[in-house]
Amino acid sequence: MEEAGRRKVRYIPVGFKLMLSYFVFIIIPVLLIGFVSHSMYVDSIRKQTEMNLRSTLKQISDNVYYKLQDVKRISDMLYNDATLARQLRIYSEGYDNYDRTVNIIMPKFSAALNATGQNIWMSIYLKNESLPERYYDVYESEHPDTIGRNYNMYQMSRIQDKEWYKNFPKEIYGETISWQSVGKDLSFNRISLLRRLIDNHNPLNLEELGFIRISVSKAELFQSIDYSLIGKGSVLMLKDDAGKVIYHSGERTTDDVSNVKSGYYLTINEKLADMPWQLEAYVPMTIIDQDTFKVRLFTFMVCLICFVVFTFLGIFISRYFSKRVTKIVSVLNAFREGDLSKRFSYSGKDEFAQIATALNDVGENIGELIEEVYLTQIEKKEAELEILQSQINPHFLYNTLSSINRLAKFGETEKLQRMVLELAKFYRLTLNEGRTMIPVRTEIEQANAYLQIQKIKYGERMDVRFDVHPDIWPYETVKLVLQPFIENVLEHAWCGDRIHLRIVAAKDGDDILFRIIDDGIGMSQERIDQIFHPKEHVNAGYGIRNVDQRIKLQYGAAYGVKIASKLGIGTAVDIRIPAKRIHSDSMKENE
Repeated sequence: MEEAGRRKVRYIPVGFKLMLSYFVFIIIPVLLIGFVSHSMYVDSIRKQTEMNLRSTLKQISDNVYYKLQDVKRISDMLYNDATLARQLRIYSEGYDNYDRTVNIIMPKFSAALNATGQNIWMSIYLKNESLPERYYDVYESEHPDTIGRNYNMYQMSRIQDKEWYKNFPKEIYGETISWQSVGKDLSFNRISLLRRLIDNHNPLNLEELGFIRISVSKAELFQSIDYSLIGKGSVLMLKDDAGKVIYHSGERTTDDVSNVKSGYYLTINEKLADMPWQLEAYVPMTIIDQDTFKVRLFTFMVCLICFVVFTFLGIFISRYFSKRVTKIVSVLNAFREGDLSKRFSYSGKDEFAQIATALNDVGENIGELIEEVYLTQIEKKEAELEILQSQINPHFLYNTLSSINRLAKFGETEKLQRMVLELAKFYRLTLNEGRTMIPVRTEIEQANAYLQIQKIKYGERMDVRFDVHPDIWPYETVKLVLQPFIENVLEHAWCGDRIHLRIVAAKDGDDILFRIIDDGIGMSQERIDQIFHPKEHVNAGYGIRNVDQRIKLQYGAAYGVKIASKLGIGTAVDIRIPAKRIHSDSMKENE
């Protein structure tokens, strides 16, 4: 009795699920038919309308973007003008200062102003206090509409206390630009492009020389944003990345649109290229809800017929398959729980008989096969990694010990102490308690320790610069991927008495990219091919191949080492690995 009860309890869920599935297949087609029938008229209009509106909105977006880029182009002329930057750095007085202002600096501003057909008003704020101010009317009472297309020159002190200047983003060369309504822009319905004037002779150390403000009328700049192009009753809004409305066109206000109940408008968005702004169109949907009676009647009849037919089919098919499926599921559940001795007994000549035979065969072999394959692959991978890791032999040790002996012999104890400490630090980081994966920070420190040893040896003949982005600190890497390439540079790349090294580490999408650049003797493409060739020239580029093989073994063939070089110019080595975060236990050990 208990066995029969268990069997009944076991079979009921299967039959119930099968029946439920057929009911779902009834309900879904019925609902789909009803939805499609009721929506075919609405959808046809919506699709056609959306297609036309998106095309119109794209044209409007392109027109706005073109005008924005035209204003940006004016700022680019001043931003990238090295001659202007050089003149703004010069402090002088008297006629020389007047002559330089009138004949060099002011023509630059006039040329930029006249390079566009838009009616813009430009204000330039200069840090160089020796340059005179030049403006129309009174500074505090700016009237750009009255002044028209012109420019003013002010001292930087006029805006240093302004909130919009103090909150302006940190300068990123060629990228830091902001569109804001500042000063009296809101009163005159205008918007300003804000940008620094910088000393661009050294992009790594940007110095502010001044500030550019180009004010444009919103009505002119966003002239193409016209709700009548979309349709009567529609609303067009241009919003920034914070969702704030920059410009609005339509009979309804922004608050009216937000207060209208959901579903009244069809909303279409179009993002402006290369900008965090987007254009939103709100189109009324009042023309959609009509002529639905025939659709409802047709939907009801089809639903009723489908329900009756599929119900009878569901009952029949459910009873037929429930017993067979229940047996299959019971065997599969046993396999899933680790009981591979479970067997499926079935007599027949249909597909279920083939399934029974196949499951029985699987039960006999799958456990052993899975275990064998899994363990074999794990052992193989671990063995290959251990072999490659064991082949890392920093043979510079002999040279370093020779250098230590020479320093001791000549009594240079300070250098001797530094070299021994750096050597100890390098090997402490290299051994790393036997771990293959280490934090990126440790790999950078290890490379720096090696370079400090070589710095003692080569002194001022070797110039090294690290360019490491802090975003990569939370990630890990295979250890000893940088040192072999740095050693290779110092062993083979010398061209003259000096050599320059640049080591870059940064995120590149979902990867981490290490780059080692030198201005050494370089190498030919044939030599590069020989280094990566697995059979020829075994003794050439061994350390490079070792790093490449370890990365590919750890992460896959998509990652590894690439070399670009030109004879007499130098070499750039790219080492690419996936960005994988450090495990919590590894982080604690590293700390």
